[in-house]
Amino acid sequence: MVGMAQNSKLRFRSDKTFKIVQFTDVHWVPGNQASNEVAERMNEVLDAEKPDLVIYTGDVVYGKPAAQGFDAALQPVVFRHIPFAVTLGNHDDEQDMTREQILEYIKKFPGNLTSTVKGLSGVTNFILSISSSEGKKDASILYCFDSHSYSTMKTIKGYDWLGMDQVNWYRKESTDYTKKNGGIPIPSLAFFHIPLPEYNLAATDENTTLIGTRREKACSSALNTGMFAAMLESGDVMATFVGHDHVNDYVAYWKGILLTYGRFTGGKTVYCDIPGGNGARIILLKEGQRSFDTWERLSNGRVINKLTYPDDFVKHNN
Repeated sequence: MVGMAQNSKLRFRSDKTFKIVQFTDVHWVPGNQASNEVAERMNEVLDAEKPDLVIYTGDVVYGKPAAQGFDAALQPVVFRHIPFAVTLGNHDDEQDMTREQILEYIKKFPGNLTSTVKGLSGVTNFILSISSSEGKKDASILYCFDSHSYSTMKTIKGYDWLGMDQVNWYRKESTDYTKKNGGIPIPSLAFFHIPLPEYNLAATDENTTLIGTRREKACSSALNTGMFAAMLESGDVMATFVGHDHVNDYVAYWKGILLTYGRFTGGKTVYCDIPGGNGARIILLKEGQRSFDTWERLSNGRVINKLTYPDDFVKHNN
């Protein structure tokens, strides 16, 4: 199974950087004035950061008609001709479109890199590779997973979990990329909507370096299918980026991987009382290095929680 989505080439800049903007939990409700405020924030972030790629990590729409919501939520990115990708959340298919219909719909937008892997549980599972500035090899890999919605097992309540087939798919793809790279894991990131159970393990360990706001327990699944362990063993993923919990924006360094929340991008269509208001997370990758910078951009040019992985963490976690 191959998860490559690309119809346009992602590539490190000549200065060996690559910038990603993560929008999460836009929760667009067509006709709601609060959603117009979201568009203002997205436009402000994109104008200030001028990213090479935008990734929406779920719950893009929160009302009907869903198509109109996606039109509006994607418009700031499409208008600027920025490549983008979407990993769906638990609310996206609760309106009037299935996950499959949503994928087919957003495929029509210029710059879309969202794809699917047939036979794999979920819909928005795909891989994006970023080539070196010279364009000769894969310099960074972005794994995107569909974290599904709600548990379908009567004995388990709450949210769904990444399937074992998704974990095995990741392992195989990661192994192949490492082999192709001469046995050296390629610096990688992972994006999905619902946080892994390890987010709570990390946040409740007093030895963890945690930076940012944590106003609620991570609403992860009740089952742990081992994706974090697979990433740890594979040695390529530097960090995971999720959304789902609107009043969390923290990063937690856990056993070498940075467990990261995006910044809630939505407006007052849903709970959103995080200090400082809505915004976006920015990620700046560095070609040839297992390192990246990340920060959050809020309204009126405010930038908070700027840090560097792993430098700002390893000194505290020897």
